[in-house]
Amino acid sequence: MATFELYRRSTIGMCLTETLDEMVSSGTLSPELAIQVLVQFDKSMTEALENQVKSKVTVKGHLHTYRFCDNVWTFILTDAQFKNEETTEQVGKVKIVACDSKLLTQ
Repeated sequence: MATFELYRRSTIGMCLTETLDEMVSSGTLSPELAIQVLVQFDKSMTEALENQVKSKVTVKGHLHTYRFCDNVWTFILTDAQFKNEETTEQVGKVKIVACDSKLLTQ
């Protein structure tokens, strides 16, 4: 299964990367094993979001910037509103990165 590495830029991905870097620097973990952990993280995040998340969210806001490069859409919204069945959240500025999941099966 191919995966995107974009979840590494999430809060949990950044913490994992930082921890792995510290472990490699201290000699606790080999660089090769750290890379294997990151690859497994990518696979696990993709699988979990695909199979376990069932809720839908509506996003409204002012489109500040958009970009399409290498089959990846990037949107920057200002004054965004996220709404699901239970709650509504207002966000001043948000970056949304969207990739075509069909590319993962190639």
